[in-house]
Amino acid sequence: MVHEEDSVGADSFYLRYYVGHKGKFGHEFLEFEFRPDGKLRYANNSNYKKDTMIRKECVVSKAVLEKLRNMIMDSEIMKEDDEQWPQPDRVGRQELEIVMEKEHICFTTSKINSLVDCTQCQDAEGLRAFYYLVQDLKCFVFALIGMHFKIKPI
Repeated sequence: MVHEEDSVGADSFYLRYYVGHKGKFGHEFLEFEFRPDGKLRYANNSNYKKDTMIRKECVVSKAVLEKLRNMIMDSEIMKEDDEQWPQPDRVGRQELEIVMEKEHICFTTSKINSLVDCTQCQDAEGLRAFYYLVQDLKCFVFALIGMHFKIKPI
């Protein structure tokens, strides 16, 4: 985990999440990021059955960024440390980077398939907080992407 303070401005906000692996179908991954200017970037690369990479970009409101901030604060993930979490392996890796106010954290761990994976970790509580936050973030992003790109105006 990288944890820096005072290196970013008090109003800064950035979030990036990546999960992926390299296997028989190549580099398959899901990645999204929220930038301080409200830009949401999303990429999903699955080479299964020769699928093509999906890339989407949109701009979200300040209210959406505020909701993200609240999700992060409620999860208390900024207090966690990934020192005792499973290291990335051949199954894959996850990365979560957050810049919020004057803190900058980066977590790296292996792919977590279920809560059972969390209980086998030395820091089960911390990994569980990470797992739940990631699930919430993915649901949030999928909802935003779905609303932005699939709803047709009346």
